[in-house]
Amino acid sequence: MHTKHEGRLAPSSSPARPWLVVALCFAFNFIGRGVGDTFMVFLLPLGAEFGWPRSHMTSVYSALMVVSGLAAPLAGLVFERFGPRVLYASGLALIGLGYGLAGQASALWHFYVCIGLLGGIGASALGVVPSSALVSRWFEQRLSTAISLVYAGYGCGTLVIVPLVQMLIGGPGWRSAYHWIGGTALVLLPLSLLLPWGVIRAGRVPERQATRVSQAATLQALRHALRDRRFWLMVQVMFFTAVGVFIIIVQSVAYFVDVGYTPLQAAGAFGTAGLLSVLGVSAIGWLADRFGYRRAATLSFGGTLCGMAVLLWMSFDSAHGLLAVYLLLFGLSQGARGPLVASLNARFFPGTGQAAIYGAVYTCLSIGSGLGALLAGALHDLTGGYRASFLLAMVCILLAAAPFWYSDVLKAAARPAA
Repeated sequence: MHTKHEGRLAPSSSPARPWLVVALCFAFNFIGRGVGDTFMVFLLPLGAEFGWPRSHMTSVYSALMVVSGLAAPLAGLVFERFGPRVLYASGLALIGLGYGLAGQASALWHFYVCIGLLGGIGASALGVVPSSALVSRWFEQRLSTAISLVYAGYGCGTLVIVPLVQMLIGGPGWRSAYHWIGGTALVLLPLSLLLPWGVIRAGRVPERQATRVSQAATLQALRHALRDRRFWLMVQVMFFTAVGVFIIIVQSVAYFVDVGYTPLQAAGAFGTAGLLSVLGVSAIGWLADRFGYRRAATLSFGGTLCGMAVLLWMSFDSAHGLLAVYLLLFGLSQGARGPLVASLNARFFPGTGQAAIYGAVYTCLSIGSGLGALLAGALHDLTGGYRASFLLAMVCILLAAAPFWYSDVLKAAARPAA
């Protein structure tokens, strides 16, 4: 029997609709992360034109990640109070405005405002906070798998958008590339408003169906989560993962150029890692559902650690075969922890406040991402190379993996269902 929700029929009758919701969330993650990651290919042309130190330029990306994280709880509150239509439209508008204006930038603070502030808030509005909340309303038994597919939008966005932007930079130039990014986001804005958000928001898992909740109830749920040990375990995993991974990826394109690859080859390698991350992220949810969170997490962290070791090896010997090994190990593992923690969050804190709670976790992740980007630039300027950064990144990955082994809470959660 159909039930009314927000003036629309509840979508329980169509088995295809949950996967259409997954596809939609995938698309918004594709845009948000793909656009954000384009900063990697702007590093060298901006440095050539303005002569800024590497640490100054990576600090712009650091600002983007920190602002995105700080905005994540706000994105969760907007999602639960006003719904996904308002949130996603706002995200596209901010990205369109910020990146469009960046094409006119002539000072470092212009990039902080356009990319760091406007781009960071826009990326948060399009990102995993609303996606994980929406998907959890449509899936129960296969939640980890569904969230993993949504996260695969990150890798696909990197794979497609970053090389395209590199080609624009190599053709009309970096200013035109920013104009194209901003203009495309603004073209997509009116299309997003036409989507049937009432149906999408309603879900079909009864205990998680959307209601208009008060801000006080959401904040109360968030306060309870902040006193819960499980929340801080998720924070440890995500924070140290972000520090370690972003020490690597924020400078990976520049590093590949420094060891002998062309800018387009370097951007292609970065995109290939994104492609492989799609496979890894898509598989990690199935692995968690089948074998448990701890085994899935251990496999992904092991791949990341070995990939970083290969990257360090490349600083002594830049053979093309080593690049392929790095891309395979690091690429398949890149982003795999996100869907695991998003799924754990949905299981630990279902119902009211879930989006805001994951937004708080994502804040800590983004602060770690920003810290990693800052450390990468500072260590490069301090040492004149990348080896110190690679070693620090490996230590951070070990700290990130630790809760899956020392915590009884995560050990219990990591057991596959009987």
